Amino acid sequence: MRVLLNCLIILILALPVKAQSGRGDIRQGNRQFKNEKFESAELAYRKALEEKKLNQVAEFNLGDALYRQKKFEEAGNQFEAAAGSEISKENSAKAYHNLGNSLLQAGKIDESINAYKDALRKNPLDLGTKYNLSYAQMMKKKQEQQKKDDKNDKNDQNKDQKDQQNKDQNKDQNKDQQQQNKEQQQQDQKDQKSEPKQADSKNVKISKEDAKRLLEALANDEKKVQDKVKKEKANANKVRTIKDW
Repeated sequence: MRVLLNCLIILILALPVKAQSGRGDIRQGNRQFKNEKFESAELAYRKALEEKKLNQVAEFNLGDALYRQKKFEEAGNQFEAAAGSEISKENSAKAYHNLGNSLLQAGKIDESINAYKDALRKNPLDLGTKYNLSYAQMMKKKQEQQKKDDKNDKNDQNKDQKDQQNKDQNKDQNKDQQQQNKEQQQQDQKDQKSEPKQADSKNVKISKEDAKRLLEALANDEKKVQDKVKKEKANANKVRTIKDW
């Protein structure tokens, strides 16, 4: 089935040209085309284009020669020009058919579908064009499905990448937290080592000289207290004395 489709795609419909006076270039081009000398045929058809009355046929057959050389875009331009000329519906349908083939080979699927539809408007009974139209539509669906699959694959890749980034971020955060805990633990241990030891009062000893000075200071303080008390008593007695006249 696939081989048959490909055969239909490369089908090129040529317009026969009767041997008449003034059409020697086209006849020469036809002979070269038949012998698969497509470059020579191209030159002969281009020369025939110089005669305005022969433009339609020359444009069409020039498109054939360009197509055989895989110059699909140039061939499409010639078939489009031929299809727009004042020719019969049958020949116009052939031009649109070949235009569709050229566009499809150039990867312009949507444009080729439109060209095949134009060909069928001119000749609705052309089975070859119907078959090529179906093939082009199938290629379009395949292309759309491929785009959809590529988009889904890209979304999946973005999701996987985002999940990996989150995983790496959480890993880094855990690592930072562990490092902070370790540093805090080391600081706590360092602070504990640097705390001053409390003096043990039971082990404190003073010299005899310090003990003597301490006793003397206490005795002096006691004497001062006693003197102060005596003085206050004396003042109290004075207050209570009654003076005579």
